[in-house]
Amino acid sequence: MTTADQTNPGLSSVPSAVHTQGAPGFIQDVWDKIPLPRWLLITVFAGVAFLLVSCLLCIVCCCCRRRRKKRVKKETVGLSRASNSTSAHLVQPDVDDVELGLADPKRGRVQVSLEYNFRSQELRVGLKEAADLKALQAAGMSDPYAKIYLTSDPQKIHETKVHRQTLSPVFNESCVFQVSQAELPEAILVIQVLDFHRFSPHAPVGELLIPLGTSDLQHVLEQWYELGPPGQAEQEQMGELCFSLRYVPSTGKLTVVVLEARGLRQGLPDSYVKVQLLLNRKRWKKKKTSMKRNTSSPYFNEAFTFLVPFSQIQNVDLLVSVWGHSRVSRGEPLGKLLLGCRASGHQLHHWSDMLAHARRPIAQWHRLQSPEEVDKALQIKKGPRLPLPGS
Repeated sequence: MTTADQTNPGLSSVPSAVHTQGAPGFIQDVWDKIPLPRWLLITVFAGVAFLLVSCLLCIVCCCCRRRRKKRVKKETVGLSRASNSTSAHLVQPDVDDVELGLADPKRGRVQVSLEYNFRSQELRVGLKEAADLKALQAAGMSDPYAKIYLTSDPQKIHETKVHRQTLSPVFNESCVFQVSQAELPEAILVIQVLDFHRFSPHAPVGELLIPLGTSDLQHVLEQWYELGPPGQAEQEQMGELCFSLRYVPSTGKLTVVVLEARGLRQGLPDSYVKVQLLLNRKRWKKKKTSMKRNTSSPYFNEAFTFLVPFSQIQNVDLLVSVWGHSRVSRGEPLGKLLLGCRASGHQLHHWSDMLAHARRPIAQWHRLQSPEEVDKALQIKKGPRLPLPGS
């Protein structure tokens, strides 16, 4: 033992710097034993890590999509989450929302003059010109002409001359209709602009309806009018129907109260309303009101209750139709309405408002639609009428 060791004996217990360098760990041993270059090992490990991260991201995305689908299903089926503060336009939408975008301003406009002689009870209609008509031909032009008639006398129709290859024809034509003062409040002037085709049906460009009852005929009127979509005059002649809907989810009771109708087609004095339910586009249940005679504005005020389980409310369509009856014609549909999840326009608004305001009756006027149009949209399937549990 040296002198330094004798003076400071504690130093002999401290390990030297050589002893602090321990043997390599387990990972280092495995790394060294692999007979591959290190750059290749790093590439393999990076690829494996990338695949794992990609798999985890895919699993997370799938889970999120499933949750979103479940939420959408709950929102469409669950009435308990429906808001009770539905906006007012669901009950009675504005006039601009009636056609749901079908009124196309690009159909053009026409200049019309009206003059009514109260002594002779004659209405003089002048069609001056049209502008910015919608081109229906491939060349970007049209051969327009116009039809003018009154809904009170649809048999008397005035047709203008055909103007070739133009979108702004100058008609400068007039016609006279015999209209009594008693017929003025209900009469509607119809102007239809069509595109002439020699070897095929004439294509409708647009249509204008002018209610004479709301027009100031004390003076000569002359102004420009925007053309609307074709087919409005037919719907006006079909009339309107008012009824209320009420649904109670807890009991599954759907109550339809047929209140009244107005403006039904003349010549069919007897009428009744048929209420029909369709399940999965198959006929299920139907009921009808009593016959109302000798009136075009019948008042029914009859209620019908159907049992519709809450689980099937999204699969049910409500078909309301007005039928006319006369000695010559029996069982002729004057107009139909389709309500439900597959409906559109006022009918869809009315149905949605009923679901949003459960247990409360919602009443609304509806303009009757063409029976052919509604039947085409229904596409009813033939099959047996199977009763539902609790129905």
